[in-house]
Amino acid sequence: MSNVYYPDYLQLDKILGAQAPESDKVGVKAHDEMLFIIIHQAYELWFKQVLYEVSSVMEIFKNKEVDDNGGELNIAVHRLQRVKTILDVLVHQWEIIETMTPLDFLDFRDLLRPASGFQSMQFKILEARLGLRMEARFGKQYYTSQLRPDHKAQIEALENEPTLLDLVNKWLERMPFLDAKFWPGETNFFERLEKLYVDSLVKGEEGNAAMWKKIFVEGSPERHFSPAAARSALFIMLYRDEPVFQQAFRFLDSLLDIDTVMASWRARHISMVHRMIGLRVGTGGSTGQSYLKGAMDSHHVFSEIADLSSFLFERRKLPPLPETLKKAVKFAN
Repeated sequence: MSNVYYPDYLQLDKILGAQAPESDKVGVKAHDEMLFIIIHQAYELWFKQVLYEVSSVMEIFKNKEVDDNGGELNIAVHRLQRVKTILDVLVHQWEIIETMTPLDFLDFRDLLRPASGFQSMQFKILEARLGLRMEARFGKQYYTSQLRPDHKAQIEALENEPTLLDLVNKWLERMPFLDAKFWPGETNFFERLEKLYVDSLVKGEEGNAAMWKKIFVEGSPERHFSPAAARSALFIMLYRDEPVFQQAFRFLDSLLDIDTVMASWRARHISMVHRMIGLRVGTGGSTGQSYLKGAMDSHHVFSEIADLSSFLFERRKLPPLPETLKKAVKFAN
C-alpha cells in the first residue's frame, strides 16, 4: 500500500512558502503584493503545463509519419485543446488581479524594479516553441535585453531548433492528396480547384487570383508554409466533412484556437496595464501599454492557416473524393 502523503506529494511547504513580498522586507504596508505574487506564480505554473503539452505534441510531429490509425493525431488535438482551455483560464485570471486598484499597486510597484513580466522565460519559450521567430517579434531589439546572460543565451538557442510551426509545415508537405494517381483524367486537380475558386470571386476580389498563385504555386519568403503545405492545408479545409480529414481539420483548427486565445490574453494584459499604470513605462523599462499593443497585433503564429479561409468556396461545388484516395490515406499520415 502506498504511503504517499498529500502535502508531501505536492511539496506544499515549498509552494506555500515561496511568497516573499518585497514590501515586508522594507517594512512598508502593501497588502496587495501577496495577491500580485500569487497571481504571477499561478501563471508560471500554468505556463509550465502548457509547455509540457506543446512539447509532447511536437514529439509526435517529429516522427516521419503521424499515425492517426494509432490515435496520434487525436492525442495531439486533445492536448492542444487542453492548452487552449488552460489559456482561457489565464485570460479570466486577469479579473482577479484587477481587484487591485492602481493605488494598491503603487504601494509596492517601485520596489519591484527592474523585475517585469517581460522577463518570463517560460512565456518566451512558449512563443518560440510555437513558432514565433526573433525577426518576427515586435520590439525585437529589446526582447532579450532584460534577461540574465544565461537566460538570454537559452532564448537565442531556440532560434536554431524546429518549432511546432516548422513541424506542421513538414507534416502538411507529406500529404499525398493531390498526387495525380488519385485523380484519373485530371491533368492537374489543383488547377481545377483554382478555377472553381476564381469563378466564385465577386467584384473587388479580383486580386485574390494573384494571391492564390503566390501562396499555392510560387511561394513567398515571408510565408512559413511552403506552397505544398499550403495546398494540403487548403485541401483539408475544403474536405473537412469527410471522415478521413476530420481529425486533421480539428488539429489545424486547434492551432487557430491557441493563436486566438493568446491574442485575447494579450488584449486583457493591455487593458490591465493601462488601468494600473496609465501611460507610464513598465517596471522592466518597456513602453508598457504601447509595447503590449504592438506585440498583440504582430505575434500571431498560425495566421497563415486563418488566411486560407480566403480561398474557400461552396461545398456543393467540390468534386467528390475518389475511393482510391480515401483508401490510400485512411486517416491522413
